[in-house]
Amino acid sequence: MRHKSQGSKAERKPATSAAQPEAKRQEPDIRNQRLETRNPKPETTSERLNKFLARCGVASRRGADELIAAGRVSVNGKRVDEAGVRIDPERDRVEVDGKPVQPERRVFVLMLNKPRGVVSTLKDPHAAETLKPWLERYPERLYPIGRLDRDSEGLLLLTNDGQLANLLTHPRYHLEKEYRVSVEGILSENKARRLHEGVMLGDGMTLPAQVKAIDVSEGRTRFTLVLRAGRNRQIRRICEAVDLRVIRLVRLRVGPLVLSRLRAGEIRELTDKEIHQLRSAKPGPAAMPHPSLHRPATKESTR
Repeated sequence: MRHKSQGSKAERKPATSAAQPEAKRQEPDIRNQRLETRNPKPETTSERLNKFLARCGVASRRGADELIAAGRVSVNGKRVDEAGVRIDPERDRVEVDGKPVQPERRVFVLMLNKPRGVVSTLKDPHAAETLKPWLERYPERLYPIGRLDRDSEGLLLLTNDGQLANLLTHPRYHLEKEYRVSVEGILSENKARRLHEGVMLGDGMTLPAQVKAIDVSEGRTRFTLVLRAGRNRQIRRICEAVDLRVIRLVRLRVGPLVLSRLRAGEIRELTDKEIHQLRSAKPGPAAMPHPSLHRPATKESTR
């Protein structure tokens, strides 16, 4: 019995000693895995130099190869004259003839159907809602072309193209903007004529506007108003000047672009065709058509 128990102890020892080296071999691997998890190697995105130059609009890939072969291209201050060189676009500085080059920035032009209550800015500590939720997914900083005040709704354009923004907002271009206006009160012919001819405000006379009545119901009037130049809260102010209180204001059109079926809160990118239409949009007419009221004249209109 004693011999057997000694034998069993002897048999158990090799098993224990055999398991120990195995655990030791695994230990370094586990440690390495932990280190790799804590300190992951930074990922680099490499790109062929000729492709990068083509993406920057310097030349085609074949033309870029010729520039490289001619010694006109440098990377981080060192001249490169061999084809097939790869770079990291995020970290490496590339120059052609001593001038730095960068990829052409993508131009975004968006159309938003701005809901009521949203302030036309990206950041405002006093505003409950801003444009930020709609723009967070875009890589470029976008800003509104013109503004719609908090209580107004409808078509709002946003872009990162400063030249286009200036084209659409500068007064000399007189780009038409069409609104649907709902007011408390009756839009008489006299009042429509005043809106059409221009109204004197505290900051001067407004330009003529195109006025077209839609309907009248229960002491309220709906009409469309086309402006060629806008000021801060202009529509609300000119309506107040003729004793009409705006209860709803929706922008329907900017130049050739119409809000159409875009629902409140929806946003989309303009097509290349639409962007081209904006850039080539003609200014509004020098003289606006006379106001059109599709209803019988009210008593006030005869005064």
